[in-house]
Amino acid sequence: MKFNLLTVLLACMIIGTASAQNVNIGIKGGLNLYTIAGDGDEGNDYKPSFHIGLLGHIHMSDNFALQPELVFSAQGAKYGDDQKLDLNYLNVPVMFQYMFDNGFRLQAGPQVGFLLSAEADGNDVKDNLTGTDLGLGIGMGYVNPESNFGFDLRYNHGLSNINENDNFDSFNRGFQLGVFYLFKHRN
Repeated sequence: MKFNLLTVLLACMIIGTASAQNVNIGIKGGLNLYTIAGDGDEGNDYKPSFHIGLLGHIHMSDNFALQPELVFSAQGAKYGDDQKLDLNYLNVPVMFQYMFDNGFRLQAGPQVGFLLSAEADGNDVKDNLTGTDLGLGIGMGYVNPESNFGFDLRYNHGLSNINENDNFDSFNRGFQLGVFYLFKHRN
């Protein structure tokens, strides 16, 4: 139900905004540095991984844009001596951007993540976690109009408890450094 509602809302926002504005489509990928924070998660360290996906960049005015994305993101945490939690999500962030004239952008917006798989040291633990993760992303980026390439740096702050266990709360927290390419980029 949540997925269907989110899909309809996202589609309405994109179609309504895109009908009269400049739309750029692109691909992105890069590095993740994620951990799990919350009650009982004090010993967790950041786990390096990656993300890859698609983006739409919709100009709403000269300085404002909406950037919906569909991103596969490998997340999780390292804990103990050699142990790790591997979480794979399909994330759907919708970033609102303020664009400066020199190519730099500030961005913030909500993100919903759908848990695809979860393993702790080779054991399937997906049933111990919630299927969706709501969060907030904030960051900055830059695009070079001549090459259509850009980069972004983002912090994602999980707002919903991903732990099905009522004994403690756990939240996804992480950084992303990515590069992107916009096809037929237009300002």
